[in-house]
Parts: sequence; C-alpha cells; structure tokens
Amino acid sequence: MLNFSVWVDADSFPKKARSYILETASAKSVKVVFVSNHAIESGSASLIVCSTEHDAADNYIYEHVLSNDIVVTRDILFAARLVEKKICVMNDRGVIFTQDNIKDKLREREFSLNLSDIGLGGSKSNYYGEKELKKFSRTFTEELQKHIISDIYNCRLN
Repeated sequence: MLNFSVWVDADSFPKKARSYILETASAKSVKVVFVSNHAIESGSASLIVCSTEHDAADNYIYEHVLSNDIVVTRDILFAARLVEKKICVMNDRGVIFTQDNIKDKLREREFSLNLSDIGLGGSKSNYYGEKELKKFSRTFTEELQKHIISDIYNCRLN
C-alpha cells in the first residue's frame, strides 16, 4: 500500500465517479476513504459515517488529511480550506483547485448565490453524465499517477 490516501467527501458525490475512484485506486493499491453523514455503498474503501451536524464530514476529513493525500469534493468552501492547508483537492468534474483559481471559484459561487437570492439564478443542473465522468477520470488518473511517483521517489530517498 502506498503512503497516501484518497479522501472523498461523499455526501453528494456521483456514484459513477465513486466507482471510478474505487476501481482506479484499488488497481494501484491506494487507500480510499469515503466520508459521509449517511451510509453509502463503499465497496473496498473505508467508510466513515459522521454525525448529521453541518460540515461534520468536511471537518473530519480536514482533521485527518495528510499533506500528501488527495481530497475529492464538490464543496467549494471546503476546497478553499484545503487549498489553504496546501492539500491536493479536486471536484467531480475534474477541476483541481489551487491558490491561483480558488478565489475566482469562490467569487463565482457567491455571484450565483446572489443571483439565486434575487430570483435571477437559473436552475443549476446537477446532471452528471459521460462527458463529466470522462473529464474527472482523466484528471483523477493523472493526479493519482503524480502522487504515486512522488510517493515512490520519497520512499527511495528515506
């Protein structure tokens, strides 16, 4: 088993993407941890069920994630906390959040919420199809491979 984990903020995470993470990570012997505030199908991954308190799953991940781990979440506010902690974080659509793009993503979120509050926000689709899965899978696989190479290199140095 490699010396890093993939954490998934699984409360609203698409099942197709969860399955892809499980399949890809287990093939590479990478530990996967799903964290949710309700039971979900977790296959060979660890499952942590937190309380239903607001942000309980996010807080659990934040407190347990290590600097070389990967976190996958749909929550931009949570992603911003992780970026600040210098954790590799991406969403289910293949966007990797960084110091360079997180402020723009937070502004976009705030703008959308403001439009919605005044009745001008269109219904945002939560559709998750093959196009979204393909982009996520490509990004996830690339990031996983980078972490594996880094982990192997660091083990050789020690």
